[in-house]
Amino acid sequence: MSPARRRRRYNNEAAYLWGGGAILAIAVATVVLRWLAAHWWILIVIAAVAAAVGGIWLYVQHTSSREYAEHLRNLRLTMQGPGGLDAMHHRQFEDAVRTLLQRDGFTGARRIGGSNDQAVDVLGTDPEGRVWALQCKHKENPLHGNKVGAPVLYALAGTADRAYGASVPVVVTNGYFSTPAKDWGRQHGIHLVDRDTLARWAAGPWPLWQLLRGLPPTTARGLS
Repeated sequence: MSPARRRRRYNNEAAYLWGGGAILAIAVATVVLRWLAAHWWILIVIAAVAAAVGGIWLYVQHTSSREYAEHLRNLRLTMQGPGGLDAMHHRQFEDAVRTLLQRDGFTGARRIGGSNDQAVDVLGTDPEGRVWALQCKHKENPLHGNKVGAPVLYALAGTADRAYGASVPVVVTNGYFSTPAKDWGRQHGIHLVDRDTLARWAAGPWPLWQLLRGLPPTTARGLS
């Protein structure tokens, strides 16, 4: 059989199959519609069940959202202890910072931290529309270990605006900053949240921007 005849035969068989399928579908639909017409009350039952299930789902969603909002309002974190910020893994620490932003009313607060985070671990938009880019530095030995140095600030300053469009760059640590880091932060508008400020923020109820307003004007630049 030539290729052309083989193709025509294949096309004819396909057409027969599609036509037979269409006829079968129409026949089945006709039978179903006739059955539903004779048992119309079943449609009412289905509609009532669907409405009840939808109502329950909406209630559960509303209750969950309300409970989570209440949880955020009452959220208080400590520095030390089994559930404290010091005992967290660095990813848990980033999640905790994100949750604190949510408590402050930030929209779209999310954790970005990872191999391609470009020096930003948490991103969020405050109620005034400013985008915050936060670099989180969790210290296993926050009281006596190495302090956060200026190079961390260099990286954040280079990517916060260009990569994320953020106007408020912040470095958060459960430890402390070196003197060069403090000086560089003041000079270049990088907002530093050290252990003492973090403890006040985590204990609530003050939003982070309110705490940063108490810093020197050069450090709190852009937070009017």
